Amino acid sequence: MTSDDLLVRRAEQKDAEEIFGLTREFALSVRPRREPFDVSFPALLANPDALVLVAAVGGHVRGYLLGFVHLTLFANGHVAWVEEAMTQHGFRRRGLGRALLEEFETWARTRDAGYIALATRRAPEFYQALSYESAGTYYRKTIRPAEDAPGAPPA
Repeated sequence: MTSDDLLVRRAEQKDAEEIFGLTREFALSVRPRREPFDVSFPALLANPDALVLVAAVGGHVRGYLLGFVHLTLFANGHVAWVEEAMTQHGFRRRGLGRALLEEFETWARTRDAGYIALATRRAPEFYQALSYESAGTYYRKTIRPAEDAPGAPPA
């Protein structure tokens, strides 16, 4: 793959099927379901404080990133948060993740974000190579109904 084969761009509604496929590869603790995805995806595309990017190779979506910019009190204004970043298995270590994050950083700067943060236990060397630092511990509490739990049958 050459850099000419890779295109990072804003996601469009036509990308829904391929992005949904990637979410099913991404999620470990929640099983993505199509109906909620089909409600959320267009809403995210229309949200001015959200950015959904895709990394396309040969015209097919092989990675995506979902991030937000929001106001804070403690950081003197806006911060950016990467909620989801995924590269399809078989397309990792080819520059897709880097290209997605760099494009998100460019967007976050235009939104006057003071910094970018994300929570992950995966690929620390990747994020460190892009000058991200470990800055804390991530806690979560699941409050969704049981049908969204891991191992639950698909709806």
